Amino acid sequence: MAHICGVKMIFFLLLLVSPSYGFLEGLYCGLENCYEILGVTRDASRGEITKGYRKLAKKWHPDMAGKGEEKEEFTKMFQKIANAYEILRDDEQRENYNYMLDNPDEHLANYYRYYRRYAPKVDIRIVIAVSLTIISAIQYWGAWNNYNTAINYLCKEPKYRIQAVGIAKAEGLIGQKRDRKDKRTKEEIRNEEEEIIKKVIEEKMDIRGGYSKPDIKDILWIQLILSPYYLVQYLIWFARWVWRFWIRREEYGEEEKLYLIKKYLKASRSQWEVCSKLRIVAYSSFIFIFTNKACFRYQDNLVCFLHDLLCFARFKLS
Repeated sequence: MAHICGVKMIFFLLLLVSPSYGFLEGLYCGLENCYEILGVTRDASRGEITKGYRKLAKKWHPDMAGKGEEKEEFTKMFQKIANAYEILRDDEQRENYNYMLDNPDEHLANYYRYYRRYAPKVDIRIVIAVSLTIISAIQYWGAWNNYNTAINYLCKEPKYRIQAVGIAKAEGLIGQKRDRKDKRTKEEIRNEEEEIIKKVIEEKMDIRGGYSKPDIKDILWIQLILSPYYLVQYLIWFARWVWRFWIRREEYGEEEKLYLIKKYLKASRSQWEVCSKLRIVAYSSFIFIFTNKACFRYQDNLVCFLHDLLCFARFKLS
């Protein structure tokens, strides 16, 4: 008997919750059925939905009510009708709503499908363009920061500072006798001389590698724009290489040997440009042996060559 009473109680509870089963508070029409609000069936056409909405909207429009509680009731009902209509007249929202009705247990999926509809839609092209612009700006700023760091270092380094001062004096930029009418303070004169020395170093010093003077062609945006041109250049170069050294078996020239040494050492372009002195050592010291595997054999005393290449000073006087 107790068992039968328990089953009846469960059945009674299911009857109580079944009208709102599958509905979620805050989603679509809340705990009510959008179709029932408009008085249409689930398989109703868009025309039938529109007809049902207009009929109810005319009946429950706030202007048709009096004042006080009646007007408030009409307003809430009209908003409910308008919300149901907005959901069911849109094919995508209606499909998502029907999915929720058919899959009431998938709460997370239903929330996702609902809020995805209202998520701001941003053109992916705009996102990519803005990202590339930000990266390019940071890249360009970083290049100028590195360059200024190099200039400031050279201004303080005695070896380069003495040479820069000598050039400035030879050109009559500093070291001249002061005119009596010159009312500049010693601090102002010192600052001006520092600017002149800095300018001389910028003009006379050949700074290469990662600390070289920024070139706008090196930023990401310009590189992407010029990438088709670079690709064509590379294909032409590679075709010539295959023709000359793979097919015709020509001997490598000095430029080709230096390229293969650089490739073998896995040195970047900026590292290789900095190490012009070491390139001469590499070219004169390597025993150049080309085999079918395109490998090099080199003297034992050059085992540390790569380390020297990467750690070589970044600045040199032109």
